[in-house]
Amino acid sequence: MNRVLSSIKWIYYVSQRFNKIDVKGRTAVTSKLAAAGIAFGVMALIAIMSVMNGFQMEFIDAIMEISSYHVQARCDGADADKFESWCRINPLVRNMTLFSEAQGLLVDSYSGMQSASLIRAVPDDIYVYDKGFSRELEIISGSFDIESDDSIVIGYDLACNLHVTVGSVVNLLAVSGSSDNALFSNDRQFIVTGIFFANYQDINGAYAFVNLNAAKKYFGSNSESFYGIKLYDSNKDVFFISELLKMFPNFRVETWRAYNRSFFGALRVEKNVLMILILLIFVVVAVNIYNSMRRMIYERRQDIAVLSALGATKTELKIIFTIKGFITGLTGSVIGLIFGIFLCINMERIFMFLAKAQYYMQYLMLKFFSPDSLIYLQENPMFSIYAEIPARMVLSEIVLIFTFGILAALFSSMAAERHLMKLTVSEVLHDE
Repeated sequence: MNRVLSSIKWIYYVSQRFNKIDVKGRTAVTSKLAAAGIAFGVMALIAIMSVMNGFQMEFIDAIMEISSYHVQARCDGADADKFESWCRINPLVRNMTLFSEAQGLLVDSYSGMQSASLIRAVPDDIYVYDKGFSRELEIISGSFDIESDDSIVIGYDLACNLHVTVGSVVNLLAVSGSSDNALFSNDRQFIVTGIFFANYQDINGAYAFVNLNAAKKYFGSNSESFYGIKLYDSNKDVFFISELLKMFPNFRVETWRAYNRSFFGALRVEKNVLMILILLIFVVVAVNIYNSMRRMIYERRQDIAVLSALGATKTELKIIFTIKGFITGLTGSVIGLIFGIFLCINMERIFMFLAKAQYYMQYLMLKFFSPDSLIYLQENPMFSIYAEIPARMVLSEIVLIFTFGILAALFSSMAAERHLMKLTVSEVLHDE
C-alpha cells in the first residue's frame, strides 16, 4: 500500500513539473490549441444539439398534446367505465380524453371555398382540464367554445384556406362515417367560434374541433371512439401498455412511437447526422493531441531515460503522459461546457445581436457606396425566427458530450504513449 501511494506521489509530482515546463516550452501552443479545439467542439455540440432539441420539440410537443397523445386505446363499451376508473388512479397517467374523429370536407357557406379537414370531437371542457392541450393550442381569435353542438374551432391555415373568421358559418359537406350517416349533406352547419394556432403546420391546416354530441349526431352511430392518454413520462408508454393489456386484454392500443413513426424517425436521423458532422471536430482535435503527445514524448526522451534508469516502469511513465492528456481534455471540456450553456441561455440575445450587427454592416456599406438603396434596407427576419426557437438542454446529452471531450484527449494520449515502448535507456543516453 505504501509503495502504491509513493508511486502515485512521484508520478503526480513529475506530471506537474512537465506541465509547468510545457507552459513555456515549444509544445505550449499545441497544447493550448488542443484544449481550445475541445472547448469549441463541446460548446458547438451543446449549443447546436440544444437548438435542435428546441426546434424538434416544438413539433413533437404539438403533435403529442394535440394530435396523437402518448397512448391511444380503442374503447370497448363494456369495459369503458372500469377503464376510466383505472386510468384515474394510475400514477403514470397525467390525463385521459375520450374522442372520436372523421375526415370531412368543410365549405364556407358565404364564399363557397372548400378544404379537406380532420374533424375531431372532444369534451367541451378539454381546454380547461388538459393543460398541455391548452398550452400548445393557442387561440388567436375568438375562444375555444364548443359547448354548443353547432360550434366549431378550426386551425389558422384552415381558416385562411376557407376565407372564414370567427362568426362565419361553415358546412361539413362530406364526412366519413357509418352507413346510417349521409356522405354528402348541406345541413351540417357549424359556427366558427375560435381560430387556433399550433407549432405544427399539418394541425393548423387540417384540424377542426367539435364536441362529442356533434360527433354522435354527424359521424354516425358506428363511428369508433378512442381514449387519448397522456403520461407524465412519455418513455414509459411500453410499460403502461403492458399494464393496460393485463387488465383489459380486449383493448387495442397504439403508442406514439408507432403513430408518428415516419416523422419522428426523420427527426431522429436529422439529429444524428448533425451530431456526427459536429463530432468530426473532435476527430481533428484528437489527431492534433496525438501529434502533440508524440512530440512531447520525443522532447522528453532524455527525462524518460533518466526516470527509467531510476526504476520507473513503462506503466508509470505512461500514466504521466495520460494525466497530461486528461488535464487537456478536462480543461477544454469545462470551458466548452460553460460557454455552451451560456450560449443556450442567451440564444435569443445572440441572434438579435447578430441581426443588429448584420443590419449596421449593410447600412455602412450602402451609406458609402449606394445611399439611394438605404430606403430598402431591412433587418434579416430569419434571425428573429431563430431567436424564437427555445434551446432545450438535455442533461444526458450534455453529460455525454462533456465525457466525449475528455475521452477524445485521453485516448489520443494513450495512443501516442505506444512510442514509449520503442525507447530504450541505452539508446537514448548513447544518443545524448
